[in-house]
Amino acid sequence: MEAAIAQRVQYPSWVDCRKFEGKPLGSLRYSQRVKEDKRFRGLVALAHLQPDRRNDQRRSVSSEVSCSENNSSALLEAGSVHPFDEDLILKRKAEEVKPYLNGRSMYLVGMMGSGKTTVGKLMSKVLGYSFFDCDTLIEQGMNGTSVAEIFELHGESFFRGKETDALKKLSSMYQVVVSTGGGAVIRPINWKYMNKGVSIWLDVPLEALAHRIAAVGTDSRPLLHDESGDAYTVAFKRLSTIWDERGEAYTNANARVSLENIAVKLGYKDVSDLTPTEIAIEAVEQVQSFLEKEETMEIPDGDL
Repeated sequence: MEAAIAQRVQYPSWVDCRKFEGKPLGSLRYSQRVKEDKRFRGLVALAHLQPDRRNDQRRSVSSEVSCSENNSSALLEAGSVHPFDEDLILKRKAEEVKPYLNGRSMYLVGMMGSGKTTVGKLMSKVLGYSFFDCDTLIEQGMNGTSVAEIFELHGESFFRGKETDALKKLSSMYQVVVSTGGGAVIRPINWKYMNKGVSIWLDVPLEALAHRIAAVGTDSRPLLHDESGDAYTVAFKRLSTIWDERGEAYTNANARVSLENIAVKLGYKDVSDLTPTEIAIEAVEQVQSFLEKEETMEIPDGDL
């Protein structure tokens, strides 16, 4: 289901990056250049927010990324801001977090339509991990039957059982990024499996989720498509009910990625202006922050 969102609806800025990638900068409208300049300035600031607490071994970064950092000031002074600069920052962040992860898997949780599949694929690529979508694995195990059809034919309880089976198998694997279903958090047994890795909650405002889902329709959303009325109103009302049921469970995640906080940090008025890469950068940073705290807690007081 997350894949459907990624393929059929994108943030406006996601499309912009891909549309203009590789074209001469002069072909961009002035307003677009200003927006990209603002975004890059925010990303450069974001990339240097965390103090460097790593040892020499953990400072190792690819030469390609190092070069990009050295050229950051020159790029800003010359106005030569390209949409792919944020990709280099993501790569650097991924290199920094690898020693802390030590092969541990990651599980993305969040409401339906929060972008778990899109962000998860970006993270798995820069980390060199394998990516799995829980819903897709269940569909494959049911000979291609869609999640919506599974709900209709067998009921939600049956689906949740299959979801738990999938997470159990995935929990025995290393170096994987997993996009879970929106309701995976409601079963305590699922947390037992996800806690073998690092869980990451993509926290997206309900209004933004409702707009995304309304834009593509609710047919692929078994918990939404039976209601009638204006698409946005129906989506927001049902999402609010689901949030009341699951909201507290999401807070069990090891790391929280708040899109509202990222938007404020980068100076955006709306979370819809964020790119998947910007969200992935924040996710990697939050994972590292969690792992650093975890590592500190494991060190005996006498060794500090």
